[in-house]
Amino acid sequence: MSADKRYLINQNGEPFFYLGDTAWTLFKRLYREEVDEYLQNRVAKGFTVIQAYVLRGLGVKNTYGDLTLMDRDPTKPNEAFFKNVDYVVNKANDLGLVMGLVVTYGEHVRQTRSNEQVFNPSNAFVYGKFLGSRYKGNCVIWLLGGDRGPEQDMEVWRAMARGLKEGSQGTQLVSYHGHGPRPGFTGYSSSFWFHNEDWLDFNMIQSGHRWAVPNFEFVTHDYNLRPIKPTIDMEARYENHPDGPNAVRRMDAHQEREAAYWALLAGAAGHGYGNNNIWQFYDVKRMPAPDDQSFPFEALRGTTHWRKAMDFEGAYDMGLIRKLFELRPWYRMLPDPSVIALGQGEGEDHIQAARSEDGSFILAYLPFGHRIGVDMDKLSGRKVKAQWYDPREGTWILIGQYSNIGIREFVPPSNGDSNDWLLVLDDMEKQYPLDFPK
Repeated sequence: MSADKRYLINQNGEPFFYLGDTAWTLFKRLYREEVDEYLQNRVAKGFTVIQAYVLRGLGVKNTYGDLTLMDRDPTKPNEAFFKNVDYVVNKANDLGLVMGLVVTYGEHVRQTRSNEQVFNPSNAFVYGKFLGSRYKGNCVIWLLGGDRGPEQDMEVWRAMARGLKEGSQGTQLVSYHGHGPRPGFTGYSSSFWFHNEDWLDFNMIQSGHRWAVPNFEFVTHDYNLRPIKPTIDMEARYENHPDGPNAVRRMDAHQEREAAYWALLAGAAGHGYGNNNIWQFYDVKRMPAPDDQSFPFEALRGTTHWRKAMDFEGAYDMGLIRKLFELRPWYRMLPDPSVIALGQGEGEDHIQAARSEDGSFILAYLPFGHRIGVDMDKLSGRKVKAQWYDPREGTWILIGQYSNIGIREFVPPSNGDSNDWLLVLDDMEKQYPLDFPK
């Protein structure tokens, strides 16, 4: 954790850009050769974290025929199953990836549609300690909650957290993955339940899977809380996910970019991407059993084989986001809507902007490429370099050089649906690069 508690750091104390891919069923739906293929693809695209469930479905075996638990007992982990988990975690770490492991599906703590509730405070502690101890030497982040609110089971989740911390000897971060927004926009973040608890190292948001969800508001809520803790929208709208029950419209790459830029420029410490075909590793020749209650497969049936879905546009765009941010000290950014002097839009046309704490750069995301006016006094250097960054291609267009005085208007190269742009204003003395050295 950084000294200012705004972002994560790696083992060397360097800022860590959390860019997660959602692979909930990774430990059950793929063979090891397929795991290798998937992980290598994600590394190539720039992802840094793989989010997956350890326990989801008591009767669901992995591809090798192994259940997660013996006798449905959390104190009896199946060694054969966990040897496969070992392989995946070690392989991911060897490739430079961190594993974001969701400890258990919430259904196993509080059942709502099955007969699979098995946890209590006692066995939750034992199970958490087992996991923390087994993987304390790995690069792992632990996520409790399993897509549920904890209101009726606070002591179970607290016990599991204590077990994880004790097992890992306090060396690994723990957060909570709750359900998505509820009416009135509540319950979307771990902060609603556990923000002041010492085991919660940072907050996790699920902004949900609806078109143009204003997740920047959710991030802003967490960003302004005290004590300060990093926050990440780890489950935003998935690419190719239906826009609600029985919806024809599905989330596209523009929705993926919009969710990511809105969150990051509002102060998030990273972002979680998802693809509706990948979390379930959709394969029409290898469908789940009819009694598999571990996921709502029928309601969210995939449309494209997971191998092809790995190369959807949105996944490429996530890597371009990370590249842009890491070309500058992104961890020194402050969300600052006041830099937008003209052109702030309504609804989905919302412009999200941030500046560095020393005023050396400004980033502003324009969802539809509409005109923007910027307060140039927010920049430190007397000379400012203005550029457009194309979030679809990762390319730059030079606008010009200007003084840091007054309000200046900028018109993007194109506008309309899916014509989003980043306005990038730099103090020329900093000489921020356009690319990394080859």
